[in-house]
Amino acid sequence: MESKRQQKMASLLQQELAQVLQRDLPHLFGGGLAPGISLVRVTPDLGQARVYLSLLLGSDANDRLEIIRENSKAIRQALAKRIRQTARVVPELIFFHDDSAAYAAHMDQVLGTLEIPPAPKDDAPDENEKPARPRLFKGE
Repeated sequence: MESKRQQKMASLLQQELAQVLQRDLPHLFGGGLAPGISLVRVTPDLGQARVYLSLLLGSDANDRLEIIRENSKAIRQALAKRIRQTARVVPELIFFHDDSAAYAAHMDQVLGTLEIPPAPKDDAPDENEKPARPRLFKGE
């Protein structure tokens, strides 16, 4: 369970990293879309941050992740400029590919191909028939 301090730092990093990747360092992606940040987890000592990137589905996702990892020093410096008034130390950034969108698309495809037979019809009571009332006392 993360402490409030970790949660606040993770939220701050997620917001500011998104701004850094979209506005400050768009040249890293060659004019393409910057990746989205789906999750940030911070260690209890706030020394490391695990950043999960939501890269668009495609074959170049690993290449884009490698570009980000190679430029992690520049990303960290740009992040430091943005949060220098808020945080004392900028955590070390470790980037991971978040493939939950691809997994969700795969599961949607699998569930779409299933053939589920309709449920058998039960003997429904007549509309005029009253439902049985439970007996509360012996004399009822």
